[in-house]
Amino acid sequence: MNERKIDKFEGTWHFLSNFSASPVEMDGLIYPTVEHAYQAAKTLNTNNRVKIQKALTPGLAKKLGRKVPMRSDWDDVKISIMENLIEKKFAPGTKLASDLLLTMDAELIEGNWWNDTFWGVCNSKGHNHLGKILMKRRASLKEIQ
Repeated sequence: MNERKIDKFEGTWHFLSNFSASPVEMDGLIYPTVEHAYQAAKTLNTNNRVKIQKALTPGLAKKLGRKVPMRSDWDDVKISIMENLIEKKFAPGTKLASDLLLTMDAELIEGNWWNDTFWGVCNSKGHNHLGKILMKRRASLKEIQ
């Protein structure tokens, strides 16, 4: 598993995706995936957060997240929220943390076809913030081993 570049979070690498099953806690609620929690974080309305938490799939959670009243500071906090969720998902001593460490020094790129150039890369364009956050988490896990 020592590849220089992982450019899609599917198959063997699906665990890197925010859509992979990995319960995370945020503000007292347990969400089934990082995607559920991230979408719920877009709003400060507890009822809307619970609806997103209960969504049957991460895709449905994403759709619901597009319909909630957006918190006014969202653009300022969305990266730190994602960092926090990724930190929880890949907690030290967990299988997911071990799996992340097994990516060794591979560049992690959230390659996609849905034109997400903020969190990933589409058609060779994008900021790849999710990939960068995952690599940062991997580096911090290496330090505490």
